[in-house]
Amino acid sequence: MDKPLSGIKVIDMSTFIAVPACARLLAEFGAEVIKIESKGGDLVRFNGVSEGRLGSPYENTTYDLENAHKRDLVINLKAPEGREILFKLLETTDVFLTNWRPQALAKLGLDYESIKDRYPKLVYGAFTGYGETGPDCNLPGYDFTAFWARGGIMGSLMQKGAEPINLVPGMGDHISGYFMASGIMIALYKALKTGKGDKVSTSLLHSSIFIQGIPMQAAQYKDLGQSYPISRKDAENPFNNTYKTKDDRYLQLSMPPFDVFYPKFMPLIGREDLVGNTRYTMDSITKNHLHREFIEILEEAFLKKTAAEWLEIFAANDIPCSLCQVWEEVLEDKQAWAIGAFEEMDYPISGKRAMVRPPVTLEGVEKLPYVRAPFLGEHSEEILRELGYTDEQLEEMHKNGIYNTWDDLRERCGGQIPDLN
Repeated sequence: MDKPLSGIKVIDMSTFIAVPACARLLAEFGAEVIKIESKGGDLVRFNGVSEGRLGSPYENTTYDLENAHKRDLVINLKAPEGREILFKLLETTDVFLTNWRPQALAKLGLDYESIKDRYPKLVYGAFTGYGETGPDCNLPGYDFTAFWARGGIMGSLMQKGAEPINLVPGMGDHISGYFMASGIMIALYKALKTGKGDKVSTSLLHSSIFIQGIPMQAAQYKDLGQSYPISRKDAENPFNNTYKTKDDRYLQLSMPPFDVFYPKFMPLIGREDLVGNTRYTMDSITKNHLHREFIEILEEAFLKKTAAEWLEIFAANDIPCSLCQVWEEVLEDKQAWAIGAFEEMDYPISGKRAMVRPPVTLEGVEKLPYVRAPFLGEHSEEILRELGYTDEQLEEMHKNGIYNTWDDLRERCGGQIPDLN
């Protein structure tokens, strides 16, 4: 199967979500990706119970989401022999991805400055929580802290007077990881044209700030608009708001050009009497602080019909509106399945599960079928043999703890079940 990135070799020396997701996207389009782990393993391998799913290595939906189509090598990078294995791999590698903290990379001689001259064509991807400079560059960075909290999302978008929203694991990581992928492809294109690699850097904090660029910049105009957090009852644009229906569901409207939609929308909710009322233009609502008053009019109207009834009316009249669905409903959403957002995969423990596919497709490229991610150390000996190590060398390195295989680590990762293949 011909793939756009066939022939591109990637080393993924990372943990958790963002960088593994970046590498998974590259693998999806044909890159050969080798994931480097310590024998302790990427901790996402062991997060099942805390995420409300199975804790077995044989049905690890999160790990498979981020690491399908990769091979796995477990080496001890603290040992010189282990680092030498990585250096050998880098001789034929196009892209090196890591989210290790800068001081840890420098300690092992794996920072960009230490290896860029040795591998001049290498594209080096460095991902951090808070960036590589500044007073907090070495803080541990996770999406809950660096992306959601420090970046301003949680504090700004909570309902005024309420508690912060519940967070979704991996959301900030996935966004940031795909930013990383875009930078990697730009640098890779440059390297293929010029023969010179480059360093690509991004962070959770910067990604968070960028996706909020519109309101972040507007926040400088302190005498205009409202300071967040606000209540949904005071939404700047009442047509970009949520409304409760007769059956206790919420609908999200999205009509940014308020005055354009107003004469069409108001009759649909039974308030044609307000069409032409200059009190409720966007300019008047803003200048006279009528947000709450107008939103109460809409709230009263929405409570007269069920969500399904409103959705039928709005769809027939081309009004942008969606039901605020929960995950169980999205898993059954026919439109989501139609666009290939999900694919079923068989697991040996509980059978078919809906797996989320990467959100990027190419018309002329056949999708890879969904497969499980590699077990910890599953391909160690295979990869080392490809590097030219003999059986005698492998035996000696294995005895000295330079590398590990799945057979070594199977028990601590959850044992085994029969007939996996």
